Amino acid sequence: MTTLGGLLVDSARRSPERVAVAEPAGGALTYAQLDRISDAIRDQLVQQGVGAGDRVGLYLEKSLASVATVFAILKAGAAYVPVDPNAPPERNRYIFTDCTVRVVVTDAVRAGRLSAPGDGHPFPAAAGFSSPEEVGKDLVLLQGPADCAPTPVDEPLAYILYTSGSTGKPKGVMHSHRTALSFIDWCSQEFAPRPDDRFSSHAPFHFDLSILDLYVSIKHGATVVLIGEELGKNPMQLAPVIAATGITVWYSTPSILRLLAEFGRLDTLDLGALRVLCFAGEVFPMKHLAALRQLLPRPRYYNLYGPTETNVCTYFEADDTSISPEGRPLPIGSVCSDDEALVVDAAGQAVAPGEEGELLIAGGSVMLGYWNLPEQNARAFHRAADDRHWYRTGDIVREERPGTFTYLGRRDRMIKRRGFRVELGEIEAALNNHPDVIEAAVIATNDPDGEVGVQAFLSWGAQEGASILQLKRYCNAALPAYMVPDRFKILTALPKTSTDKVDYQKLKELA
Repeated sequence: MTTLGGLLVDSARRSPERVAVAEPAGGALTYAQLDRISDAIRDQLVQQGVGAGDRVGLYLEKSLASVATVFAILKAGAAYVPVDPNAPPERNRYIFTDCTVRVVVTDAVRAGRLSAPGDGHPFPAAAGFSSPEEVGKDLVLLQGPADCAPTPVDEPLAYILYTSGSTGKPKGVMHSHRTALSFIDWCSQEFAPRPDDRFSSHAPFHFDLSILDLYVSIKHGATVVLIGEELGKNPMQLAPVIAATGITVWYSTPSILRLLAEFGRLDTLDLGALRVLCFAGEVFPMKHLAALRQLLPRPRYYNLYGPTETNVCTYFEADDTSISPEGRPLPIGSVCSDDEALVVDAAGQAVAPGEEGELLIAGGSVMLGYWNLPEQNARAFHRAADDRHWYRTGDIVREERPGTFTYLGRRDRMIKRRGFRVELGEIEAALNNHPDVIEAAVIATNDPDGEVGVQAFLSWGAQEGASILQLKRYCNAALPAYMVPDRFKILTALPKTSTDKVDYQKLKELA
């Protein structure tokens, strides 16, 4: 069976001297080098007991070393579990403990954060780990929890990506080599990658957009250009890098592309190499998309849709007829090969074309399930009359034309913000942990440009008044940056419904 690690091995055999991965500052690895270094790291992992079915934590900034580590983990037969290297350490410790990683690969600075004394999760340094070659000289290996639970699925896992959870705790989405390759194979058919392509790697490895960036490029012997977090958020610096590195395939959230169009001075740069431009993760406001298209008319534009649980499952290629400043948002389009779509009502019955309903997806790209959450798995899938299991996306859509879907909104309280899925309940759980907060509730807001914001309402218990600055600092320590509320409002008490539940409609009116 083909594996994600096997993609590197095959390309290294075909094109050993081609550049596999490059950094804008000039660092690079050929396919032969990446293959050799990942083998060396794999051997170190195996010596520490890593084997088939294990999970290995990845707690690193994006770099040549972290790419090599990803392939080392895959070659060892394990699944990698990437976390946001800049998220609160408590969140990352929870993730690694939840899926009982065998070891964590990190660096000296983050090892100290993860192993804070007295926190109940020591993650001690693994004895005998020596850094392989210059690229891996700063790697540190930590031992995982004592009890390494067996993988709760029958087929080999490739990675687990943790997403926001409604209970206040993130949940792990399990993907196998088969489900990942289903998506990668579709990308190969649709984008026709070439060995001379240069793919952007804008998304961090804990974000599902990274799957296209890394593996489609490696499969076809192309070059993946690593774009770090700081550079990736600075359009004035990022735009010249896109031009200088000759990127041909770009993939990011719409918010990054909007910043590039507004502040990147794209009209002064030569971006003629760019041939495919993909975006996903949130709605692209049409006026911003039209402005980008005006600046960059040459690439093929793709609106890609799909929650982490399905990889990308629908797509829409936009052209001049579908992009105009006054136009409606782009459709999410048609189903990718190897997947099927079903639109159902609240009772789980298929609706007629043109009627609204929840989008369900079945097929090769759909996840195996959530890690160690059998009750959530049962709720996440709909069993049809033919006994097929369909993943409930929670998204409300309409089939406008045969086989073409338009996104209308969410069934629950999950939102997309800065490309990340966010459960508002997780933000509320963090705020409710504040010692002076009696009760917290959070709603999503939309500004005139269609950007999704978050507003928090708090009932306050301390005699001293609430400091917005202190609340911001508290949230920055407790939540990833993309979950921190934009605004806070202090109330004597939160409004309630007749059943003594928070009245979110009243809060929306207050907002």
